[in-house]
Amino acid sequence: MQSRTGRIGIIGSGAIGGFYGLMLARAGFDVHFLLRSEYAAVREQGLRVDSARHGQLHLQVNAYASAADMPACDWLLVGAKATSNAELAPLIVQAAAPGAKVVLLQNGLGVEDQLRPALPDDLHLLGGLCFICVNREAPGVIRHQALGAVNLGYHSGPAEDAGQAIVEEGAALFQAAGVDSQAMADLDQARWQKLVWNVPYNGLSVLLQASTTPLMADADSRLLIQQLMAEVVEGARACGLVLPEGYAEHLFRVTEQMPDYWPSMYHDHAQQRPLELQAIYAEPLARARAAGCTLTRMEMLYQALAFLDRRTRQA
Repeated sequence: MQSRTGRIGIIGSGAIGGFYGLMLARAGFDVHFLLRSEYAAVREQGLRVDSARHGQLHLQVNAYASAADMPACDWLLVGAKATSNAELAPLIVQAAAPGAKVVLLQNGLGVEDQLRPALPDDLHLLGGLCFICVNREAPGVIRHQALGAVNLGYHSGPAEDAGQAIVEEGAALFQAAGVDSQAMADLDQARWQKLVWNVPYNGLSVLLQASTTPLMADADSRLLIQQLMAEVVEGARACGLVLPEGYAEHLFRVTEQMPDYWPSMYHDHAQQRPLELQAIYAEPLARARAAGCTLTRMEMLYQALAFLDRRTRQA
């Protein structure tokens, strides 16, 4: 397929970055993947996605072990976890063309605020919220079970008055690759909306050692999920953000219809990686508290997860 205009770089080519990068490359975009531990496997065997929706996808891709070796990219999609944000800025600076658009495909709140001071003023910073069931099965092999939409919002950059136009341009890139994507007018609201799912399912998968199907099958865990979702909606409202009517109920129904899925935080815990507790729990709890709102169940879930995370690091 003929290459489209603009060059796209993927920083953090795991499940999220690998899936969206492959979809864009498959659609004819000029895509370049930065890899670490999987570099040799992807360089030799290419990148593969086993998708319940799109079938078996396999491409030889432009793979790099160093950001310094990548060509300057007009768009950078950052699929690395928020726990590695302190290390990301130098990689972004090396791979970004002047005026590049950087999209953080990360969960939680405050991730853009954390990264922005370390980036040049000429770069546009966007947030991307991925609604997808995807995980890495082996080096260079990604399993896509369901969903796949990406909602984008503008955070900051040199032309904030034109921010919405840039967001719409980004959404159009994903749409051209066959990925559902919406341009969100308010990034904070979009991130709170994603927390409605992430807060209960990520945390409970670790704490209860259960995937979505058993969590949804048990009366007590179903009720706890609904209570946690309601708390997130309450926290957003306290911060001045009114989520769409019935949004939590919608996500609950969507999860009932999904194939059984182990959320990303479970995989991080199982592989003894740091958990994304700051972005998914601590930051929204702090914002709600500052607005005079105490989220009791979410606070308890965060405290239990923090204990498990510390114990894993000390082992």
